[in-house]
Amino acid sequence: MEMTEVFDKLKSLQDVLVEKYDLEKKIDASPKQLDSQDELLARLKKEYIEKNKSYEEVRAVVEHLKRELSEAEASRESGEKSMDSITSHREYEALDKQISEATEKEAAVRKDLLREEKKLAELNESLKADEAMIKAQEDDLNSSKDALSQQIQDYKNQLEDLSKKEQELTPGLNQEIVYKFQRIIQRNSQGIVAVRNGVCTGCQMILPGQFANEVRDGEKILFCPYCSRILFYQEVEEGEVEDYSTLEETGSLADFEDEFADEREDDEVEDGDNENNLDDEKTMAFDD
Repeated sequence: MEMTEVFDKLKSLQDVLVEKYDLEKKIDASPKQLDSQDELLARLKKEYIEKNKSYEEVRAVVEHLKRELSEAEASRESGEKSMDSITSHREYEALDKQISEATEKEAAVRKDLLREEKKLAELNESLKADEAMIKAQEDDLNSSKDALSQQIQDYKNQLEDLSKKEQELTPGLNQEIVYKFQRIIQRNSQGIVAVRNGVCTGCQMILPGQFANEVRDGEKILFCPYCSRILFYQEVEEGEVEDYSTLEETGSLADFEDEFADEREDDEVEDGDNENNLDDEKTMAFDD
């Protein structure tokens, strides 16, 4: 396979992988879209439970007051009926006291009962409103879940199509290079970049002259010694030379070491014995 064909395949594969990884991120992040709705529903249900508890407590007070009122009314009525059959002043005084006390208690209990019944009615209306709100939120959440499920399925269908395209592009490519290529794209979204006037357009670092010439020859797969991307040579227009040869704009190796030290350390740990040094990666040849 000609190197130009290899580079073309890698460029096409890059487009496929970028879209693929973007879809995978969307699928992973999708459930979080419903977190706010779930939290709202949970809060509404918690408030409903607390309010219902208050409703039951007030209802118990109302029932108790009703019993007290009934007892006070019965005591008053009993005293009033007995007035017709009294035979002495002492009996009159006793009945009069009974009637007065029962009347006072009846009035006080009735006042308390009216207050508690009003509170109970307000809580009942509030509970009904909460029930309607919870129902609406549940319906909205279920609708969102259905829509999200459909969206995720659409993403998966797109992933399936992309996987087929990937399988069509990878035959004939060195699998180790493809593996490294995938990892680079996952980190940087670009796995293959041009070298223009001796500068890697991925990290904007000036490449050693001999190495840049090897890239220009295009006889093998070479990786940038700074950002690890696959490199291919690209001619520059007249007038661009001065821009790309300015060291202040492209940076220095020392600048790069500070920025990418952590990334290279992670790569060394993950690759282990398979990637003992950067030169192996830089000069790996593509199997025809």
